[in-house]
Amino acid sequence: MGICGNVHPRRETFWNMRPPVLIVLHGELSTPGRVAIQLRNRGLSLDVRRPRFGDDLPETLDKHSGAVIFGGPQSANDEDEVVKREIEWIGIPLKEKKPFLGICLGAQMLAKHLGARVYKHPDSHAEIGYYPIKPTAAGRELCRDWPDHVYQWHREGFDLPGKAVLLAEGDCFPNQAFSYDNLAYAMQFHMDVTHHTMCRWTTRGHERMLLPNAKPREAHFADRLQHDPACRAWFSEFIDHWLKPCEAPEASIGSHKQPQRRVSKVSLL
Repeated sequence: MGICGNVHPRRETFWNMRPPVLIVLHGELSTPGRVAIQLRNRGLSLDVRRPRFGDDLPETLDKHSGAVIFGGPQSANDEDEVVKREIEWIGIPLKEKKPFLGICLGAQMLAKHLGARVYKHPDSHAEIGYYPIKPTAAGRELCRDWPDHVYQWHREGFDLPGKAVLLAEGDCFPNQAFSYDNLAYAMQFHMDVTHHTMCRWTTRGHERMLLPNAKPREAHFADRLQHDPACRAWFSEFIDHWLKPCEAPEASIGSHKQPQRRVSKVSLL
């Protein structure tokens, strides 16, 4: 059972036969937080890579169950070659029909890859803290009980790409979540954040709370007590949906070997 808590008992044998999920992080000390907890609770291991610090991204995901690209201080509009290569790489999970999740910067990278604009708010507003969102009809079909507030940490947003399905809307940045081809998902908000992550971000990034429309530090923690239980429950339901393609009968359960690098040796915080 380990530090991850309860594993779904009827799934444990099956999931342990699946290849790991690729985790793409942008900071030297960044962690996958609640994503790691949710995946490990289902018996999945993690293959953690940090392209900005020299890690390569795989040329195929045939040895992975899916991929998650996380947030970071970069912009999807940066001319930096690492950012450009990462945006281009997103074509691999899309082409190979693998589950893909982009969180914050990762969501903006997916939007950029699909040809949509990534932009700053016209009044330089940011979303730093908890803000309301509203699911669309398509979003409610995906998951039943959406939280009414989610944690945000960004100054840029994205237009809805062509052929994408809008799942959730916001006030300051209208497009908060979308799906593409029923396999790729973008979330502008941070369902991955843990209490430890919030402590670190609000300390090291304290200047962000001075941006227009940002919430003061004390509001982050007060709002977390109110809104995190709903966020945690929703994200668990979402991860079950996101992993459904891995359960497809045509997927060869025993034919994959685990990549021999950075598998599952990462903090959850």
